[in-house]
Amino acid sequence: MRARRIVRAYIGLGSNVGDPARTLASAVEAIADLPGLWVAGVSRLYATVPWGVTDQPEFRNAAVAVDIRYDDRDPAETALGILGRLKTIERAAGRRRRRRWGPRELDLDLLVFGRHRIDVERSREARSADAEANAAMAAKRLEVPHRDLGERLFVLAPLADLAPGLVPPGWTETVESVRRRAAAQEPPGSVRVVGVWDPARRTWRPATEEGVSPA
Repeated sequence: MRARRIVRAYIGLGSNVGDPARTLASAVEAIADLPGLWVAGVSRLYATVPWGVTDQPEFRNAAVAVDIRYDDRDPAETALGILGRLKTIERAAGRRRRRRWGPRELDLDLLVFGRHRIDVERSREARSADAEANAAMAAKRLEVPHRDLGERLFVLAPLADLAPGLVPPGWTETVESVRRRAAAQEPPGSVRVVGVWDPARRTWRPATEEGVSPA
């Protein structure tokens, strides 16, 4: 009989089309409704300058900590299943095929899955909406920890809200240490706090209402 365990995972959220803050709040609710998964924490909301393609609106980014019931004999299978459900949430939010690093109705990424290092071929359900029109995206594998996690401040900042002392598998430094180094290399204001999660209202309050200074 396979053992069932609980693993702490982290999901990155991003949007810059329509009403991004509302879209991300709805995504948090949709994630919380997934079976076998419990939301353990929600980061602050960040306004971030576009990365890669700069001629587009600012993004809103956040992260969610979740506890997932999984089969410890095959964590990659569980991670693929979770990613497939995240892609379903993206499609329900209106995610469409667009250019790489371009505007996104909703982008959900599995950043960390406990102490597991995963590198597997994606199932059809776990592929990006861009995969149908982009051979490179279609061939993209699921890599956890996310392969770009250590380079992108817009992902590191919200993750550091939830797990500053976390040392992801394969890393030698904490998330907070890497976040600080990445922040020192970015222009001031490129990633700044604009909201604080309100669990009662299931949305973000403006950071100024909470007395939180922009980061």
